[in-house]
Amino acid sequence: MDYTIETATADDAEEILALTRICGAETDNLSYGEEGIPVSAWQERDYIESVLKSDKDVFLVVRAGQDIVGTANYSSFPRRRMAHRGEFGLCIRKSAWGQGIGHALMEKILDFAKNNARSEIVSLEVRSDNERAIKLYQDFGFKKIGTFEGYFKIDGKLVDFDIMELKL
Repeated sequence: MDYTIETATADDAEEILALTRICGAETDNLSYGEEGIPVSAWQERDYIESVLKSDKDVFLVVRAGQDIVGTANYSSFPRRRMAHRGEFGLCIRKSAWGQGIGHALMEKILDFAKNNARSEIVSLEVRSDNERAIKLYQDFGFKKIGTFEGYFKIDGKLVDFDIMELKL
């Protein structure tokens, strides 16, 4: 699959929200389900515009042809005592798994975190049973620093998450 990674624009808002509904229906690894992220297109546009004005945050889209098949966002913590840290999220539709997109997004996100946001620590939470994602993060040097038991509750079942970090 040929793809490009670009900075998201406000014009991508509706398609990004549609992608969250697709990804949310395809996996239970995300903080949302088939309903996607509960914001309006205007709220998403405003969010993207605020990220575009920031030198500490970034929002990327992955395009295969004209379609967005993945996203990644990096956010630094705004409070002074936490400003040395940031976190990120990835969303890739299942039909694009196994194409190297996750790896390419990680390279771009971590480069941004280190060289633009000037972060010292990047953290994340990942389902403890999501071996594919954990392997990706370990390949980039992330280390497990703990487990949050019952981080999600899906269909009445508590789901544990690993807390991982990378010191840049």
